[in-house]
Amino acid sequence: MWTILRSVLGVVAGFVVASIVMMIVETVNGKVLYPELGKSAKGVTDREEIKKIMDSAPTGALVVVLIGWVLGSIAGGAVTTRICRCQTNRHALILGCMLTLAGIVNNLMLPPPFWFWIATLVVFLPSTSLGARLVRQTA
Repeated sequence: MWTILRSVLGVVAGFVVASIVMMIVETVNGKVLYPELGKSAKGVTDREEIKKIMDSAPTGALVVVLIGWVLGSIAGGAVTTRICRCQTNRHALILGCMLTLAGIVNNLMLPPPFWFWIATLVVFLPSTSLGARLVRQTA
């Protein structure tokens, strides 16, 4: 029973940690690195207007988002593995699948360029797996 509870708690905690890291990086991206992008998107709810903003977004801003996703996934995979106390990547990969689905939902709400879709499908699983491996190597 405790193993199951620890597994669920580990994946949920990993998701929360990954989300926090991603939000921090994206906040820095919108307020420090590309403040003009953050100002132009503030309060916009029209889907067509959002699409125009995303189409005009600098590639660097999207790359920073991907970096945030990688860092968040590594942190989330590490937390998940630490809490679950597992010697496999299973829990980290479950987290990676959840983050991939969240990334897809994000892309559906804020339509990015095509290359970003490919990156969304590729970035989460290897990053959470790396986070899990890093924890197992230090334990």
